[in-house]
Amino acid sequence: MCIPRNIKLGILIAIMKDWTSGYVTDIGYTYGYYSELNPLRSTLAFVDAGLVPPALNGAHCELGFGQGVSVNMHAAATCSSWYATDFNPAQASFAKSLASKAGADLHLYDEGFSQFCAREDLPEFDSISLHGIWSWISDENRSVIVDFVRRKLKVGGVLYLSYNTLPGWAGFAPLRHLMTQHAEVVGSVGEGTVSRVDSAVQFAKDLIATEAAYAKANPAGAHLLESLAVKDRHYLAHEFFNKDWEPMHFATMANWLQSAKLDFACSAHFIDQLDAVNLTPAQMQLIKKISDPTFKQTTRDFMVNQQFRRDYWVKGARLLNPLERHEAMMKQLVVLISHRPDVPLKISGALGEGALQADIYDPLLDLMADHTPKTIGEICAAFEHIDKHKIMQAVIVLTGAGHLCAAQDEARIAQALKRTESLNHYLMNRARSAGDVAVLSSPVTGGGVPVDRFGQLFLLALRHGKKDPKGWAQFVWQILRLQNQSILKDGKLLQSEEENLAELLSQAKVFKEKRLPLLTALKIT
Repeated sequence: MCIPRNIKLGILIAIMKDWTSGYVTDIGYTYGYYSELNPLRSTLAFVDAGLVPPALNGAHCELGFGQGVSVNMHAAATCSSWYATDFNPAQASFAKSLASKAGADLHLYDEGFSQFCAREDLPEFDSISLHGIWSWISDENRSVIVDFVRRKLKVGGVLYLSYNTLPGWAGFAPLRHLMTQHAEVVGSVGEGTVSRVDSAVQFAKDLIATEAAYAKANPAGAHLLESLAVKDRHYLAHEFFNKDWEPMHFATMANWLQSAKLDFACSAHFIDQLDAVNLTPAQMQLIKKISDPTFKQTTRDFMVNQQFRRDYWVKGARLLNPLERHEAMMKQLVVLISHRPDVPLKISGALGEGALQADIYDPLLDLMADHTPKTIGEICAAFEHIDKHKIMQAVIVLTGAGHLCAAQDEARIAQALKRTESLNHYLMNRARSAGDVAVLSSPVTGGGVPVDRFGQLFLLALRHGKKDPKGWAQFVWQILRLQNQSILKDGKLLQSEEENLAELLSQAKVFKEKRLPLLTALKIT
């Protein structure tokens, strides 16, 4: 039977629309790494919150893995099995290319949520994670995910879920609607998504420039547009231009997860729950009067105008008594993942910057400066004159600020080392032509550690026998020159070989001083 060409095209378009479900698929998602998905981090967070943590060595699942950077880092660097899906086949293909190099216990699929969640060959999981996905999918898919969590998350298991939050996005929602309408009605499919996003953003800026009454009534929305307008268009497309985009209140999220028997455990972003840099004295006084935990979190979001939540939820929360919590905290391993002199004695919250006590944080950081994992108990023993509770809080604060990281024991490090070496070697070689994956896998942290393209190439130069910064710079320059690439410095492209080599040498010297000792200690070199 012969079908007319125009009907064939209509059928194809219908199939494509059904496959994408209104989600942006013609351009790839960013290559980000998200440490909140690391089971070691959730363990530290649970113990700090006084909860029994989930098992580390079991099975873990990530729904909507994007380019698969996080799941590959965690699968390579832990002693666990991982299962994950992302329905974009191009992204799944890239993720599988990484997985093939590490040889980890990682099972990747390019299935939609309804298909993946119905699989009968999946184990029960100690953790299930979704980063950002919740805000971009339909209620139908949310129902599928909640049912999956209800069936497949073990009792005592953790759900990590991050999502756009109200009231923080309330003022911007009308502008987002306007831009998606512009991309759909004014933009042309032939332009491509990036071009349509660019045009839509510019149109919204032009509208604000006419002194629209909306901007006067919602100055925060107009301000958000300015900050978003400079961001990568691939990021904006996936973040704001899908068919579905629904920020929600914490209480609404709690209602969604109630049928899966989940309770809020704690924030995965430790600084968010630190009152000193987020709440005024009057706000702290008011929040203390609220006994209901869900209403307390909802109220807190109004106080800080929360835009994005990163939360751990638990199926069957079990409390640690004070002695159990203390003993569990003392056993927690942590490691410094920042260059000691570069760690500022301040943190930022909703109220702005807050200063850290030098008499507590300076000696702690000095002790950790060798980048060797230590238990919190060992840290406390080194400073018997400092209250243990203050040291424990300092560890949580520095972890939340990204300077400390939970670490694995020697047995797990040894088990993961071969896998992380294989994955990192592949990424270092890949960095010769691409700089999109700016992270390498550490068996010490059980996850990813930031290393930019030039850092990866300097490490590759080391592997090729180049012993000093001058040799590293020359090695990298040969790679760049082969591809007619030059370095961008202060917004200007360096022209001559001498300029490029001088800049590479300068970066190599800094890398040797600040990054190489750290990466060596984390067993990444």
